[in-house]
Amino acid sequence: MKKGERRKDELIRIAYRKFLEKGYEQTSVDEIIEEAGVAKGTFYYHFPSKEATLEAVIDMMITEEVSRAREAAASPVPVPVKMAAVIGSFRPEREEQSIAMAVQDRENFRLHEKLNKRLLAEAVPLLSDVVREGIRQGIFACEQVEERVKMMLILSSGLFDDGDFTENDAAAFIDIAEKTFGAKPGTMAFIRELIAGGKKDDGRES
Repeated sequence: MKKGERRKDELIRIAYRKFLEKGYEQTSVDEIIEEAGVAKGTFYYHFPSKEATLEAVIDMMITEEVSRAREAAASPVPVPVKMAAVIGSFRPEREEQSIAMAVQDRENFRLHEKLNKRLLAEAVPLLSDVVREGIRQGIFACEQVEERVKMMLILSSGLFDDGDFTENDAAAFIDIAEKTFGAKPGTMAFIRELIAGGKKDDGRES
C-alpha cells in the first residue's frame, strides 16, 4: 500500500472510531484531523467533505460484511441456516447502528441510495448461490433466482430497515418469501429472528 493510500486508510479508521464514540453528527472534521496529526489540506485532498468520509466509513463496513457473508456462504451447514447467516452478515454490528442510521437521514439520501446499490450488488450473487444449493437439495423450487433474491432484499429493506414493523408484517413477509422461493411453510421461519434484531425498542406491542 502506497503512503497516500495508507494515510487515507488511517483517516477512514479514525473517522470510524470517532463516529462510534460520538456519533456522526457530533464528530467534526477538525477532531479527525487532530487525532490523525495531519494538515487540513491533507484531509480534504482525500475527502472533499464530511459526507465523503461517512461514505468511506460505510464502504469499509460493507467490505467487512461481504467478507463475513462469503465465509458464511462457504460453511457446511444446512441451507436455511446458511441463508440466515449470509443475510445476517450484511447487518451492521450493534455498535455500528448509529453510523448506519446516519446514512438514512434525508440529507444523505444520495449516499443511502448509492450504498444500497452496492449492498445489492454484493448480496444478490451470494444469496443466489445459496438458493441454488437449496434447489438442488429440494428445499426450494423456483426459476429467475437472482431476480427473486433481489426483490426479496428490496422488500425487506423497505419494510424492516427502520425497525418500525409489526408481528403481522413479519409473518406476511415470511409467507411471501417462502412462496417466492417455492419453499414449504416454516422453511424460512428463521427470518423472524433476523428481523427481530432491528425492531425498535419503543415499548409498543406488535
